[in-house]
Amino acid sequence: MYSLEFEKAFRKTLDLEGGDKYTNIEGDNGGETKYGISKKAFPNEDIKNLTLERAKYLHYTYYWEPLKLDGVDSHIAEEMYDTAFNMGVGTAIKILQDSINFLSPSNTLEVDGKMGPKTLESFKYWINKDEEALFRCLNGFQFMRFVQIVLHNNTQKKFSRGWMKRIQDFS
Repeated sequence: MYSLEFEKAFRKTLDLEGGDKYTNIEGDNGGETKYGISKKAFPNEDIKNLTLERAKYLHYTYYWEPLKLDGVDSHIAEEMYDTAFNMGVGTAIKILQDSINFLSPSNTLEVDGKMGPKTLESFKYWINKDEEALFRCLNGFQFMRFVQIVLHNNTQKKFSRGWMKRIQDFS
């Protein structure tokens, strides 16, 4: 049912999220979490008893599919998915749009957080033109977002080391 690209990205994100470990860390805005699925994001889910298959379905349906990543076999697909999972789909798309605008100011996208046809076309163009430059921009804008979170709420600083593991090398 799931693409090979998704399966690979899902495994990487699960590793960053601590696998199947159930947590309820004080100060974590997500609250109860397992497989990276939080009670805040999915209030009707029984987080403590969440199965791997149910978690995979939620990851795919709510984070991978809205980004239209099936068929995108690149580091960029993994990066976009993980960013969407960590920050929300709209934020991940805004980071993509900011990155594309940074790389090509003559082809300015509206930064609206929607994966519309123009954003999707530009996304695929940059994967083919200079995947590494796009990847590095995505990581840079992602880092700036982490900094903004901490500046806005210093209690979140305790999560900064974990967030930095999401800033990946292009390899």
